[in-house]
Amino acid sequence: MVKKILLLAGDFTEDYETMVPFQTLLAVGYEVDAVCPGKKAGETVRTAIHDFEGEQTYSEKRGHNFALTADFAGVKPEDYVGLVIPGGRAPEYLRLDKGVLEIVKYFFAQNKPVAAVCHGPQILVAADVIKGRSLTAYPAVGPEVTAAGGRYVEIPVDQAYTDGNLVTSPAWPGHPAWLNQFLQVLGARITL
Repeated sequence: MVKKILLLAGDFTEDYETMVPFQTLLAVGYEVDAVCPGKKAGETVRTAIHDFEGEQTYSEKRGHNFALTADFAGVKPEDYVGLVIPGGRAPEYLRLDKGVLEIVKYFFAQNKPVAAVCHGPQILVAADVIKGRSLTAYPAVGPEVTAAGGRYVEIPVDQAYTDGNLVTSPAWPGHPAWLNQFLQVLGARITL
């Protein structure tokens, strides 16, 4: 039986933070259902590319059209072994969707692996699941983490942090560490 991962996406989700984990998890044998509230399998979300080019914050450029692989309306959280929450601008509005928050709460209540990157922890804050937890995020999200009762961990942008079932990273440069730690939490075994 193939193990399934749920990936929450939305318009202007960060391009790398959506496509790289999606493709990586497929490459190591997981089935990944990428979903967006109000959209069905085969529809797309637009992505945004965030880059670090020397300004005081990241720059933003239009990315790709990312094809969703499942219907949000049909999601049954119990069918999945893990959850991926990319960053970008999508978490700003996805955190307002009650269905999204119910899914996130389920994963935490069941202690299932959750990977969130960059602005993805905004959804965790809205779901009220980080009180007493340690996590990282894009630095601008740090005050939200603290206000929600979490402990914001400041780490280099190319690193990741694991607290139990929760794996977080500040941004896409942390993908190698973030995905490695998430695969470990999932119990995946990759042999060379």
